[in-house]
Amino acid sequence: MEEHAVLTCDCNFAGLKPIMVDLPYPPIRVEEKNLAYAGLLSIDYCGAVSELSAVTQYINNESRLACEHCSIARTILGIAVAEMMHLQKLGELIGLLGGTIDYTAKYRNGRRRLWTPEFLSLQQECERMIAAGIESERAAIQQYQAHIRMIEDDCVNAVLKRIIMDEEYHIMLLQALQSQ
Repeated sequence: MEEHAVLTCDCNFAGLKPIMVDLPYPPIRVEEKNLAYAGLLSIDYCGAVSELSAVTQYINNESRLACEHCSIARTILGIAVAEMMHLQKLGELIGLLGGTIDYTAKYRNGRRRLWTPEFLSLQQECERMIAAGIESERAAIQQYQAHIRMIEDDCVNAVLKRIIMDEEYHIMLLQALQSQ
């Protein structure tokens, strides 16, 4: 009988928590239904620069790093879990605004774009993965800030401002990983 080598990955994710600022989120509510605002949030939900893209990219990176860079993989997975929470909050807001969650970003010019993995920046080296994460977080912050300027609903904007705090924290953590 032929023996086969058994490869293992000893990275342990037990007890992993979302990596986010230690402040509560505002209540998930809206002042009134508004399909234009739901459309803007759909871009944050599943556009090229979106929480769905962030979650997918971070999970992919974590999976590829776990066996050789466990501490970095744990941090990336913790950030991914926070991004999942952002995705969930945006989904609730879209629903309250009267929109639909269908993985289609709805732009103001009437254009619609289904989410695709083509939106991802899948790098091969750890350093480039981290750099792509920083770039994605910065782009998300810029997009959220632009949407805050367009949305005249204090309830929605409070949630977006709180999400920005997490994104800024993620940049700080990713920059720290670059120096490791």
